Amino acid sequence: MNYKQRIRTLRENAEKTQTQIADYLGTSQTMYARYERGANEMPVRHLISLCKYYQVSADYILGLTDNPEPQPDNTLK
Repeated sequence: MNYKQRIRTLRENAEKTQTQIADYLGTSQTMYARYERGANEMPVRHLISLCKYYQVSADYILGLTDNPEPQPDNTLK
């Protein structure tokens, strides 16, 4: 699953509208809809905000894992 599908699924599972998520991100509904369609790439700051909002990892939103739980980073020791 790619990030476009993930952000839409997360939004729908949270029973939120595009407008509600766009307001949270500080952008317009039109721009957020473009993220979900893949017409525009989502800025990193919005990715970080969505991770915090949905309490999932960036890897999950980006489709790098199917585990939504943030994992501890053991590589920076």
